[in-house]
Amino acid sequence: MIAIEGVTHRFGDREVLRDLDLTLRENRIAVVGANGSGKSTFARLLNGLQIPTAGRVTVDGLDTRKQGRAVRKQVGFVFQDPDVQIVMPTVAEDLAFGLKHHGVAKADIPGRVAETLAEYGLTEFRDHPAHLLSGGQKQLLAIAAVLSTHPKYAVFDEPTTLLDLRNKRRISRLLHELPQQLIVVSHDLDLLTDFDRVLVFDDGRLVADGPPAQCLPHYTAMHAD
Repeated sequence: MIAIEGVTHRFGDREVLRDLDLTLRENRIAVVGANGSGKSTFARLLNGLQIPTAGRVTVDGLDTRKQGRAVRKQVGFVFQDPDVQIVMPTVAEDLAFGLKHHGVAKADIPGRVAETLAEYGLTEFRDHPAHLLSGGQKQLLAIAAVLSTHPKYAVFDEPTTLLDLRNKRRISRLLHELPQQLIVVSHDLDLLTDFDRVLVFDDGRLVADGPPAQCLPHYTAMHAD
């Protein structure tokens, strides 16, 4: 369970989130809002990439402020731009780097890398330069690198924004098959229609919270001309 208690967050003098109190229990949770609404900041608070200015965020009782390393072992984060996340020269090396960083035993890493490559259809790209992959392949590698560490929770920030239709469908299928609890920030409302819960942000506040059938039309109406 992820708990957000009395959270406010500021960048300098600007208050980007305020007065948040909620508990995340559902299996698939969507986060929507206009650009600048605070949704990406909210996502980054969930695994300690950012620390709230006031209040606290806990993951199964672990405080992101005090136990960030332990939190990040439980909560994987996939960035919108995979080039931000891919750090090693080849696909296999990038997967190995993530596993090593998460404390996987050196002797176990080659097997885990091979297993992950096979699971995500990347075996033929094992020694391929990671930054020369297609956009969809990069996004798949970024997702595979995070999920290979077996997090309990996974946060995705705009996972389909940079993808063509074919790769959007591929990533959408993957998201719907994952066993982890997912928190997905997205402008792609079609991706979210069968999620368990939708959080709608506007100007740093949570303005709607409920099932997609209720919250997605509310969000659409907010931005109707």
